[in-house]
Amino acid sequence: MELLEALGLNLKILLAQLVNFAVLFFVLWKFAYKPIFKMLEERRNKIAKGVKDADKAEDKLKEAKVKEQELINAAKKEALQIIEEARERAEAKKQSVIDKTKEEIGQIINAEKEKIQQEKADTLKSIKADVSELVILAVEKVLQEKLAGAKDEELVAKAIKGLK
Repeated sequence: MELLEALGLNLKILLAQLVNFAVLFFVLWKFAYKPIFKMLEERRNKIAKGVKDADKAEDKLKEAKVKEQELINAAKKEALQIIEEARERAEAKKQSVIDKTKEEIGQIINAEKEKIQQEKADTLKSIKADVSELVILAVEKVLQEKLAGAKDEELVAKAIKGLK
């Protein structure tokens, strides 16, 4: 104790200060440090959760972008397929119209050929009739002038048979 007194320390005051420090430490620990540490821990957990949620959101965003790109690619592929099908249908329709038109033109040409053949036949018939008539008239004139011989009548009969 003498040593403490030599240093200028009073043991009672030192003990009282130790007790005061212990009480102050307990009160601060109970009412200040503990709630502050609890609040800091909660904040740390919130921040960790926020970072984790941000990572999840980023992953979901990447997945959504991948799915979006897949959907765009699928839509492009489907659009190209629809365009190709439409092009094929248009080509088939075009070919069908061309074939139908060719068939109609062929029918018209055949009908006109038949019409021309018929007109030709009618014209030939008419010409034959006209020629027959002329021959008959010529024969009649010849016969009127020459009624003399039986041979002439025979020739006229042969000519008339040949015309018919």
